[in-house]
Amino acid sequence: MAFSSMREFAETLEASGELIRITEPVRTELEITALADREMKSPGGGKALLIEKPLLPSGKISAFPVLINAFGSEKRMAMALEVKHVDEVAAQIAFLLKAKPPKSLGEAWTLLREGFDVIHARPARVRTGPCKEVIVRLDGPTPSDFDLGSLPILTCWPKDGGPFVTLPTVYTQDPDTLDRNIGMYRMQIFDGRTTGMHWQMHKVAARHGKRYYETGQRMPVAVCLGGDPVMPFCAMAPMPDGLDEVLLAGFLRKKSVPLVKCETIDLEVPAHSDFVIEGYIDPTEALRPEGPFGDHTGFYTPIDNYPAFHVTCITHRRDAIYPATIVGKPPMEDLYMGQASVRLFLPVFKMNFPEIVEMALPAEGVFHNLVFVSIKKQYPYQAYKIMHGLWGMGQMMFTKIIVVVDEHVNVHDTSDVLFHLCANIDPQRDSLLTKGPCDSLDHAPTLPNIGSHIGFDATRKLPGEGYTRGWPEEMALPVEILQGIAQRFPRKW
Repeated sequence: MAFSSMREFAETLEASGELIRITEPVRTELEITALADREMKSPGGGKALLIEKPLLPSGKISAFPVLINAFGSEKRMAMALEVKHVDEVAAQIAFLLKAKPPKSLGEAWTLLREGFDVIHARPARVRTGPCKEVIVRLDGPTPSDFDLGSLPILTCWPKDGGPFVTLPTVYTQDPDTLDRNIGMYRMQIFDGRTTGMHWQMHKVAARHGKRYYETGQRMPVAVCLGGDPVMPFCAMAPMPDGLDEVLLAGFLRKKSVPLVKCETIDLEVPAHSDFVIEGYIDPTEALRPEGPFGDHTGFYTPIDNYPAFHVTCITHRRDAIYPATIVGKPPMEDLYMGQASVRLFLPVFKMNFPEIVEMALPAEGVFHNLVFVSIKKQYPYQAYKIMHGLWGMGQMMFTKIIVVVDEHVNVHDTSDVLFHLCANIDPQRDSLLTKGPCDSLDHAPTLPNIGSHIGFDATRKLPGEGYTRGWPEEMALPVEILQGIAQRFPRKW
């Protein structure tokens, strides 16, 4: 069943040989990054690390251990979703997309008997929960010794603007529709009660914030850390706009997410969270400089202006574990989270584009920079249809390079894709250059958030695509010959 805390997940990882405990003190400034970066770049993603004695800048040992690289392998990512392989969940999503939505409890039970638990997708409201075992109000006149400085928040890279919360799930609400959104936005610590809120202009939370800026009302924001590991995954999942990530979490964990009301703001958060940081953004105050930050692009993103988040309350479990990650030159922990997202939502892409066979986001593309997609090609210029379609789907709009190949090409084998790219294209005929929105973190475009995208049609060419010769047959030995040789001459050298 679902994990009830980050500690329970850590114990499960340890029992499976997927976690290493670090018992000696490690500084939150740069040292945890150095340790984690080495582990993340180990074969297969290395192990999760539980830093039992994080050393704060003050010289004190934090009361809260740090868990890092918890999602940093295919196995651990599947364990977070409580399956043997992420494709199991993808198969369930594909089934649900093809099935008719249940119109009665009986129909829902029918789906349940087939192994598709949709009953628990809806959240459950509770009066209190483990996240409220300790409540520290910071909005009163009496100073508190406990604030953001008490948490083992990492300073990741030498030129970072300060410590950053790197694995938060940020809860906001549309003031008009009351639709909830959960996003993941880095948070620079300005002081013990104030952070930056780095939601870029394309994000849903930024759209929510725009309405508050128009009305001048304070915007309530809640930040959760830890709890069920499915929550940070759902926060970064490419959900269609308007769909509640809490519903996805309930479906994935096969158990309703218990929601509890915050202490100082009118928002609900998962009751099983390890930490809940409550606060607000004041639309009447000026934006504040945020950054630099060593980002997943492998470069520092520069200083820019973002809203300030004012903390009014921090609640937490007594035995809370602080979850963190670092980003930088790939491969890193986020590679495996991104790959899992692609696997889970591939059925959504296939529903819109039935000709798609497989998709991959290579590590070198740091999420959206590079996408490989294979298709069952049936008609001329079908590859261009796929390019335009993908650029029009959510965060795929940020993809700089799309390479489309035929169905027999293994998109998870970069060498195989590059071979067919180099072999099958005439650069002038088979490339498409267009303009569109770009990732705010991308330093390459001349203007922020605006740039160009290129697509390559590396499929075989059909009549009507400007190719007048007969397309040659690709070389391959017969399967029966290969099988016969494998049986007669098993590899012993």
